[in-house]
Amino acid sequence: MVLEAWITGMSAVLVAMLILWMLSLRLRDASIVDGAWGLGFVLSAWIFRALGPEAGPRHWLLLTLVTIWGVRLSGYILYRNHGRGEDRRYAEMRAHHGRRFWWVSLFTVFGFQSLLIGLISLPLLAVQTNQASALGWTDYVGGFLWLVGFAFEAGGDAQLAKFKANEENRGKVMDRGFWRYTRHPNYFGDALQWWGFWVIALGSSWGAWTVVSPMVMTLFLVQVSGVALLEKDIAERRPGYRRYVETTSAFVPFFRLRS
Repeated sequence: MVLEAWITGMSAVLVAMLILWMLSLRLRDASIVDGAWGLGFVLSAWIFRALGPEAGPRHWLLLTLVTIWGVRLSGYILYRNHGRGEDRRYAEMRAHHGRRFWWVSLFTVFGFQSLLIGLISLPLLAVQTNQASALGWTDYVGGFLWLVGFAFEAGGDAQLAKFKANEENRGKVMDRGFWRYTRHPNYFGDALQWWGFWVIALGSSWGAWTVVSPMVMTLFLVQVSGVALLEKDIAERRPGYRRYVETTSAFVPFFRLRS
């Protein structure tokens, strides 16, 4: 049942990404894949639930939390990117690969994200394919981690959106609210929610083995597509960012390093 559920969920995500890739060719905008990231996990989770045993409290807890996370994240990204054209990361890839980009994007963008969803969704699979049982301490701890992470991610996004909406802040560095304690509260919150999902999965028979999920998510958020990529040249575009780096933690929230 476990393998069947994973294959079915993975197949659905691959088909969805293939359709999205064809749409990206028509729109000449590969960045639409970002808006589908969270929804890919929601799709997988609901398929796992449909193919799993009779639902219990843990099944519904995790399904609810991942649905809230995925729908909010995708909705925010789609709203943020509306009318802005292709993200500069994908635009640079398009310029680099030229006419080859149409098929390169299929594998390196859409296909790769599908594989990541299949790997990172393992805690969801572990819970939804396990027999129902009463909630335990791991569910409460995991739920608490998720709540804190959601506050940082959703709160950080909302604070940044409000900051950018004020024309007086153009070119300035956001260093208020959650952004006072970490340069990337949204990325930190995202990672913490997935550690919460894993802790909830500990209540399932093989949930502990899915620790690769939050590890991979955290690695990508810190070293690949998150902090490292965003900060590669931001100091050149925003003069005050170097000072911000000197005084503020990069990822895990902490008090100002200096005044």
